[in-house]
Amino acid sequence: MSTDIKSLILDIGQRARVASRALGLLDSNTKNAALVAMADALVVATPDILVANAIDIETAMTQGLTAASVDRLRLTEKRITAMAHGIREVAALPDPVNEVLAEWSRPNGIRITKIRKPIGVVGIIYESRPNVTSDAAVLCIKTGNAVILRGGSESILSNRAIAEALQSGGVSAGMPHDAVQLVPITDREAVRLMAAMDTYIDVIVPRGGRGLIEAVMEHARMPVIKHLDGICHVFVDADADVQMAVDIVLNAKVQRPSACNAAETLLVHGSIAERALPVIAEALAPAGVELRADDRAMAILQKAGYPKLVAARPSDWTTEHLDLTLGVRVVDGVASAMDHIETFGSHHSDAIVTENAATAEQFLQSIDSATVYWNASTRFTDGGEFGFGAEIGISTDKLHARGPMALAELTTYRYLIRGAGQVREG
Repeated sequence: MSTDIKSLILDIGQRARVASRALGLLDSNTKNAALVAMADALVVATPDILVANAIDIETAMTQGLTAASVDRLRLTEKRITAMAHGIREVAALPDPVNEVLAEWSRPNGIRITKIRKPIGVVGIIYESRPNVTSDAAVLCIKTGNAVILRGGSESILSNRAIAEALQSGGVSAGMPHDAVQLVPITDREAVRLMAAMDTYIDVIVPRGGRGLIEAVMEHARMPVIKHLDGICHVFVDADADVQMAVDIVLNAKVQRPSACNAAETLLVHGSIAERALPVIAEALAPAGVELRADDRAMAILQKAGYPKLVAARPSDWTTEHLDLTLGVRVVDGVASAMDHIETFGSHHSDAIVTENAATAEQFLQSIDSATVYWNASTRFTDGGEFGFGAEIGISTDKLHARGPMALAELTTYRYLIRGAGQVREG
């Protein structure tokens, strides 16, 4: 292991810990002013960010990254404007720090208060999407957490340009200088070192492919908040409005197939499959979606003349394609659909399309996923769409965070006990 890399990561961690103490003491007005300044600086730096991103894109295409991966990497003026808008939305949200969660008195007169506090230092390890640099940084600043960002090699120049803008804007408005730090190298040793640095990093959030997340989990000495896969389902029930089903499936699969909340499997009730599947397929065909169908779906889709049709393999039900590929299966009912989701799903985002409220409630209450939908696209699993302003990641864990993680999930709590000289007896 390179001594230089080890020294670099150690220094970043030490400075983050010092910054976290100062940041945790800032009042809401100062933090919000820093966030607004960060948004302004991001907009001003748009030309520089786009130049850096264009180089990253060119390199990625030269290295043969898929079209979906390049799309995750690409920035536009519109996307940067949206990033800045997200920062301002976070600034306008209530500050969870110091929120009183509970308060009570004991018979001996001591008063106990349970209060939200910053976690301390948050490490983010992520791939491809440079907007994570902004989302993670601003959510951490709002909650009084210092953040160490380690992006992927494919977006290093974009990440540097974004981080520099955020740092300069935040510092100008009172943010501690080392509250936001980007690891300036892409060497994989940096990931292992961060994961082992529990002295300075309190929690680590990996965002990326299964390989990255498993590597972080293997080496981490601190809590890891993550989701391994986004194997999301849409189940079209017997009582579904077919046009609604078409709209939801098309959006869930095609709008941004590289996103973790995009649908990977379509389940259709057998009693409606002959009527619904050809119409859904007709809507998917212009986008070039490849359908990987089970035997029952295959017979219907072949009859309909679907152009890109492949027999499903067992692995298709457990694969996060992140591309224009969709597994299709005909099931006997809601119980069969739920069994399939429980067996093959990743507990991320799953949806039912139905006009039957009782069936919908059965699905909503029974599916053990972080987000469960009735008559809506899985693509809404996103901090911005939930009204959080941004997200630091999506968790399929059950402790301590689940689903889109934002401000509340970036806090812990303390018990503050106030007495008048009480001592314990016995």
